[in-house]
Amino acid sequence: MQQGKRMQDLDYFVFARTLHVIGVVLWIGGVAFVATVLIPSLKGIANSDDRLALFEKLENRFAFQARIVTLITGLSGLYMLEFMSAWERYLYLQFWWLHLMTFIWLIFTVVLFVLEPLFLHRWFHKKATENSDAAFNMLHVMHMVLLMASLLAVFGAVAGSHGLQFF
Repeated sequence: MQQGKRMQDLDYFVFARTLHVIGVVLWIGGVAFVATVLIPSLKGIANSDDRLALFEKLENRFAFQARIVTLITGLSGLYMLEFMSAWERYLYLQFWWLHLMTFIWLIFTVVLFVLEPLFLHRWFHKKATENSDAAFNMLHVMHMVLLMASLLAVFGAVAGSHGLQFF
């Protein structure tokens, strides 16, 4: 009976890791699309009203997907940390990528679930109405910074979870 329970627990862990990886692929892939394709394309639209309208239409659809995948990623990551009793890894510099992953997840979660619904959406709309070029340039820089940090976290997580240590 005990052997069967351990195998079942391991199956749950593998399922959680699979969901985690799918979540990260969809989430960070979406950020990459927004940062490298969508925002640059929007910046090419001369009419600032059309630019903002298209951005808001597309952003609303993507925000729903981003909320779902960040939730799945966070819950599966929490499950894996608990399953492996790996909380102490936060105490060691060699697991810097775990700190970075968690920090990036926290940033996105706070933005998507708290800041954007409360005020960020209205604030950006106001800024884009006042000065569209400046607002979209700021949005682009912010997304590129988050993308670079996210890719660094992915690199560190894949390398670190397979034994490569940087410290």
